[in-house]
Amino acid sequence: MENLYLAIPLAPLAGSLVAGLFGGRIGRAGAHWVTIIGVAVAFLLSLVAYKHVVWDGAEAFNGTVYTWMVAEGVRFEVGFLIDQLTTLMMCTVTFVSLMVHVYTIGYMAHDEENWPAGSLAGTNSYQRFFSYISLFTFSMLMLVMSNNFLQLFFGWEAVGLVSYLLIGFWLKRESAVYANLKAFLVNRVGDFGFLLGIAAVYMHFGTLDYAEVFAKAPALAETTIQIFEGTDWSLMTVICIFLFIGAMGKSAQVPLHVWLPDSMEGPTPISALIHAATMVTAGIFMVARMSPLYELSETALSVVLVIGAITAFFMGLLGLIQNDIKRVVAYSTLSQLGYMTVALGASAYAAGIFHLMTHAFFKALLFLAAGSVIIAMHHDQDIRNMGGLKKYMPITYWTSLVGSLALIGFPGFSGFFSKDAIIEAVHHSTNPAAGFAYWAVLLGVFVTALYSFRMFFLVFHGEERMDEHTRHHLHETPKVVTVPLILLAIPSVALGWITIGPVLFHGYFDGVIHVAGEHDVLAGIGEHFHGSWAFLLHGVMGLPLLLAAAGVGVAYWFYMVNPSIPAAIKEKFSWLHKLFENKYYADEFNELFFAGGARLLGSLLWKNGDMRLIDSTLVDGSAKTVGWISGIVRHLQSGYLYHYAFAMILGLAALLWYFVLAV
Repeated sequence: MENLYLAIPLAPLAGSLVAGLFGGRIGRAGAHWVTIIGVAVAFLLSLVAYKHVVWDGAEAFNGTVYTWMVAEGVRFEVGFLIDQLTTLMMCTVTFVSLMVHVYTIGYMAHDEENWPAGSLAGTNSYQRFFSYISLFTFSMLMLVMSNNFLQLFFGWEAVGLVSYLLIGFWLKRESAVYANLKAFLVNRVGDFGFLLGIAAVYMHFGTLDYAEVFAKAPALAETTIQIFEGTDWSLMTVICIFLFIGAMGKSAQVPLHVWLPDSMEGPTPISALIHAATMVTAGIFMVARMSPLYELSETALSVVLVIGAITAFFMGLLGLIQNDIKRVVAYSTLSQLGYMTVALGASAYAAGIFHLMTHAFFKALLFLAAGSVIIAMHHDQDIRNMGGLKKYMPITYWTSLVGSLALIGFPGFSGFFSKDAIIEAVHHSTNPAAGFAYWAVLLGVFVTALYSFRMFFLVFHGEERMDEHTRHHLHETPKVVTVPLILLAIPSVALGWITIGPVLFHGYFDGVIHVAGEHDVLAGIGEHFHGSWAFLLHGVMGLPLLLAAAGVGVAYWFYMVNPSIPAAIKEKFSWLHKLFENKYYADEFNELFFAGGARLLGSLLWKNGDMRLIDSTLVDGSAKTVGWISGIVRHLQSGYLYHYAFAMILGLAALLWYFVLAV
């Protein structure tokens, strides 16, 4: 099986290298076929691995593939840990990636129109894009399959690098360059904390291997360290918070969330890949993998819970005023990532991973459906210019409806099972921050339904607001676009029914995710679990469904029955609308405090350090000092005999004075 595991990440890597290095020779068809085959192979082999580990009950594989270095007895290795969590992530990542690859054939078919005429940067851009998204898949697979912190960090940085290349893919657009730099810099902030966490693990555990670290963790649970002299800090709390800072960057948690909405500057396929199966899910996966460490720190769990709750509710509010179809979906991603993080903070790691899995399918579906609409609208993304698309795009309409219902947690759809499980888990949690988190995720249900169906009604129903030329050419997108939508819609409906029991309540993650007995909220919920149908009936009578229905009803009333109400609310609460429009002024704060502070510090160092200390004092000052000394010394070399005689007399007198005093 080791060779099979090795082939899973290498298949998309091989496709990426062929498309990237030989794209000009193999052409467009060659590039998309070689990468699609590579990802398809990875998906099929992931299914084989899943069957072997989950269905056949084989022991988890934990082995070294390559030893990179041995330093002072510590081994730095490339290795795989293939267990229930890994195989679930592998299947999710590769299937969503495969759908995105197929969809990209249609979406990027006319990519040459996005580049200036004669631009060398646009040469073979189609092939380059396929190379990048296949490389993205390889990077994410290396991350989730890792069995040590070194390989985890490699995959972590690799997905960050490829996301930089993809967000700024249309590099002739200033907004795209700004967006990829923003994503890169914000993630570096998170990655710095992540690296400090790994360094702390290495310093105190003496190893980077997961199994060894987890085995030693209980013995170090009460260990304290001093970051600042005189103040003791729990080692586990420090490690977990530093690692979580990395997750805040990758999984876009407040305040390191600002890069994610701007990532919409990349082509829609990469938006789907980043937001659904790669990059943003890396932080959620990492915290779940590190559950043996997080369970030893109540403080760290509280931090995770509060950050997730803030992200889930307050980022969802921003989706209410967005008019770009992709940005509405992007803010829904921020909010849903907050739900996953809340589950982690409540020690319901399985619920967080369960929502990660269901979310991957319906979020990829929503993004790709949005891309289908964008294609039909000739790349107009403003939902105010749409309306009435249902009759022109029936497949896109029905799949979008499926994705929207799954997103709001409508009973029977996959998002219902995973979201309700999270809300129930937080409600049963004894974490000190659980009360705040519960109301945040509960109110978030209403907000999610409101902005989701605001977009749905404005795009597909009501009057047609597009120009006559666009209306005349409206039609359903090609099969290469709609078939991935249909295939993603199927798990968006059915997956929750099939997997809720095994994943949450029947021991799927036994021995993989570790939860302390006093934190095991899912065990308490599981005592009352009697199957998917009973869970659905219980949810139908719950408050989340009422809030979701209220959100849909308000959206229908505001945007279909009485469209003047939103305008009146905007006028009356202009200060609140302005606050949302400026995204809580997070970008302005970062620009003023961090960017402005960096510029101020640089200016001070330049003026006082470079100009005054180095240039004026050390460089020019040393030259002036030599000149001053030379000016004095040259008077001693006058060329007159009596000057030298006088100097000799003074010297003799000084010697006599010295010897007389010495005697």
